[in-house]
Amino acid sequence: MRLSRAYVAEGIVLKRSNVGEADRILTVFTKQYGKIRVIAKGVRRITSRRAGHIEVFTRVILTLHSYKNLDIVTEAQAITRGTIFETDMARVGYAYCMCELVDQLLAERQEHEDVYFLLRDGLEQLQTNIDPNSWQTAVSHFVHHLLWKLGFLSFSRRLPEEKMRSYVEHITERKLRAWPVLTRVV
Repeated sequence: MRLSRAYVAEGIVLKRSNVGEADRILTVFTKQYGKIRVIAKGVRRITSRRAGHIEVFTRVILTLHSYKNLDIVTEAQAITRGTIFETDMARVGYAYCMCELVDQLLAERQEHEDVYFLLRDGLEQLQTNIDPNSWQTAVSHFVHHLLWKLGFLSFSRRLPEEKMRSYVEHITERKLRAWPVLTRVV
């Protein structure tokens, strides 16, 4: 638990949604606190200095202030940006898939530092590898290790590619939105 009202967290932005005229709600997977939802006030204004630092797939250091319902982002500094994802739709599909899986399979405010590093490394592989065939392998590796680390799959078991989606959807009891994008891209 946090001792003060202001705290700092390193995280990866999983998703975002617009609220009101200028605000944005972010789902961030942090190394220290797990998955959290925060609000970035005024970030959609043209003059906002934080806007470029809190895009999806960006690894960021956030200064947050505890508030009633959602913590407020007071400062944001990008460590790495997902700029390669802006130009390559195939990579975007794979990255969204990884982020959606983390969002669906993890509860809020449960620290999973090992999963944080798994997601960080998976997104870095998507950014640095040039070969599109390696992207699908990276996602498959990510899915298996995520399921192993969270205890949804025994370490000795490996799922065939065609069964991964239905297996995860069975666990989450929801349809995955990013997976159909992968099948169109591949």
